[in-house]
Formats: sequence, C-alpha cells, structure tokens
Amino acid sequence: MSAVASPPAVAVSDRTGRDGFADAYRAELQKLFAQLATRLLALAALIGPFAFAAVLNAQSGTPSDALYGAWAHSSGFAISLVTLGFAGSWAFPIIAGVLAGDLFASEDRYGTWKTILTRSCTREDVFAGKVLAVSTVAVAIGLLLAAASVIAGVVLVGAHPLVNLSGALTSPGRMLALTLVSWLYSLLGLLAYVSVGLLLSIATRNGIIGVLGPLVLALVTQLLDLVGNGVIVHTLLIGSIFDGWHGLFVTHPFLGPMLASGAVSALWIAACLVASWRIVRRRDFVTASAPGRANWRRPVRLVVVAAAAIALLAVLSRVGPTGVTAARLSAAIGPTFDNVTLLQQALLGRHAPPTARLDVLPNCNRHGAAAVGPGDWTCTLYVYLPQATSVPFQETSVDYDVSVEYNGCYKASSPPAFIGGPTMRGAGGASVANPLFVVYGCFNIY
Repeated sequence: MSAVASPPAVAVSDRTGRDGFADAYRAELQKLFAQLATRLLALAALIGPFAFAAVLNAQSGTPSDALYGAWAHSSGFAISLVTLGFAGSWAFPIIAGVLAGDLFASEDRYGTWKTILTRSCTREDVFAGKVLAVSTVAVAIGLLLAAASVIAGVVLVGAHPLVNLSGALTSPGRMLALTLVSWLYSLLGLLAYVSVGLLLSIATRNGIIGVLGPLVLALVTQLLDLVGNGVIVHTLLIGSIFDGWHGLFVTHPFLGPMLASGAVSALWIAACLVASWRIVRRRDFVTASAPGRANWRRPVRLVVVAAAAIALLAVLSRVGPTGVTAARLSAAIGPTFDNVTLLQQALLGRHAPPTARLDVLPNCNRHGAAAVGPGDWTCTLYVYLPQATSVPFQETSVDYDVSVEYNGCYKASSPPAFIGGPTMRGAGGASVANPLFVVYGCFNIY
C-alpha cells in the first residue's frame, strides 16, 4: 500500500490559488518519497534488470516465449525489450497500484480530510497535488526501470545489432532509438493504470481495492487476449498500448496500432480523472465516517459490477473483426523467413549478394479450426532453390509451428531436424544464435 504509517497532514500555507496547489504537491511528494513501498519499487526498478541480465548470462537458456527472448544472449537491446514486455504485463500495474491505490483512501482511513480541508488548501488544490505527485513518482520509477534495462543490457551483453521483427539485422544506433521511444510511449499506459488506481481509491475509500485494482485489470486483459478473437475489445483495454510499439520494429513500420492504443490510454486517463474529481467534489467530508471504520458495502458493490463487466467483455471479445488471417500471416512470415535465412548464411560466412532473395511460397492454416484468429497455426514454407539442371528449381519445404497473438505478433519454431538447434557455430568459430530456430514477427492487424 502507499501508506505504512499514519500520514502527516498536508502542509499548507495561508495563501490560496497557485501557492496552495504547489504546497499540496510538495507535501504529497514528500509523503510518497518517505514511504518504504516507494523506495522498494525504485530499488527493484534499478537492480531488477541487472539481476535478470546476470542470470541469463550465467545460463545457456533464453526466455524464448517472450518477444526477442531468443536474442537475449546476442544483443543487450533484447534485454531491455524483454523487460519492457514484462513491465507492461505486470510491473507497471503493480507500480500504479502501490503508489496510487491508497493515496486517497488513506485519508479516509486516518480521518485526515477535515484537517486538510480546514486549512487554506481547497479540495481542488489537494486533488491536483495528489494526482500530479503520484504521476511524477510513477513516471520517475518507469524511467528508472527503462534506463536500468538499457544499461544492464549494454554493459552485461553488449550494444550489438539486433534482428528486428521482419528478420533483418538492425544497427545498434537505430535499435537504441526505437527502444527508448517504445519505453517513453509505454509510460502512457503506466499513467492510465495510475488513473485507475486513483479512481478506485476515491470511489471505494478502500486501499486494498485501489492497490489490487490495476493488477486485476492487467490480469483480465491477458485472459481476454487468450479467449477473444475480435480486435475492438482488445484495443479498448489499457494493455493494448504495450503491443503498439511492435509496429516500430519491422522493416516497413506501421503506426496504426500505436496511435489507436495511445488514444485509448489517453481516454482512460481522462475518464478516470474526471470521474475521480466528480466524486471528490461532491464528497461530504464534514459527516465522513470516523477514522478506522471500514465500510465494505461500496467495495462489494464494485466487485459485483466488475465481475459482470468482465463477463460481458469476455463475450464481446469474440465480436467484431479479427486482424489475424491466413493471408496476413502468410504475407508476413514469407519475407521474414527469407531475411533470417540470408542472415543465417551470413553468420556462417556464406555471403550472398545484397539483392539476393529466396523464392518462398508460404501456406498457413489451422488444424480443426477456421483459418482466422489468434492461436496455434501451422505454416509450411515452400522454398524454391535455383539449380543448373534440366529442372530449374528444387523445391524444399520447411514446417513451422506458429503461435499467433491477437495483436499480429507471432513466434514460429520448427523441429531441429529441419533447421538445426538453437545455436550454431559461426564463421569465426564462436557459438551464435541460429536465426531459423525461433522466428519472431509482427504484422499490421488493421
């Protein structure tokens, strides 16, 4: 929670207006920075990426289920991007809940509202000061996590080129720029979770609900990603913003998901803050309940409403168009396979001309299900190799098991008998990652 001891009353002056807001903001910042929970979050954001990179360096395995996970031993930028994926799923909701979930509820619990509002600070000053203070601390911790992940990757693994989501090797400079932009863009999702925590803290007056609310919402988002095929509901959830940056990491970037999810997060922030302010403005603090007296009626009603909303979202997540189709998957995986094959040959020391391309004909389908929607797919890639015989081309087929998410990102893997193991011996004799073992890619679902 955001309070581990009885919080001091907000320090205010005899001045009003801008000074009242500034005093409230400074006081709330002092309270947040003085709490053990805030310090622990900052410490975890600082040392977490270093611990993650150190553990990976000490073992041969990789988190290949995560996007870019198979490249964690090859480039430090993969460390930062894997960390960003984890942050969007779990770390950001936890940060938001811990910082914002008890920010207003603690005033009810300790009965300090009358003390605050009998001074020269208006409720507008207090509300704005609290919102800006918790947003400042949350963004600071998010930036600390981003910086630590980049530095940990560069120091412990190296600022090496990284294969993008089209299978092409990307320079360190460009990859660093894209990684930083992705982190900054994802902070909008962190602020959206903060706004949810604030709303729950105000509406329920219960710190437990406020702390757990953002994390529960993130969990619901991930569950809906597994059961629903439609694009509409998934896009309207806060979690969609942590998928939007994927479009930057392809050879021909697409910005549709990024713009849509960014607008959705901005709407979440605006809606939650407007609703929060309406509740605070109408609150009768004079006849408020006594400190320490728990009122569970409002939280119980909220839980019932939330359960009904989740059930409705689960049904609606199957409604509407799906962005994952056989045509789109085939059109994406064919050129990506071409790029990683040429990259593999380059790593083996077999340099091909810059304009060299394979003739690849992909055929993607699903067993026992319609060839639409996220889930498990099978793609057979027919590769036609030129040969100096009466038959101009030799056909070679490679089968990939492909796991596709609703956002158009996929992970393709094939038995080692076809493409070799996860590592191979490069031209210099060192062990390098086999680009064909796990193929990551993303395509535009709009």
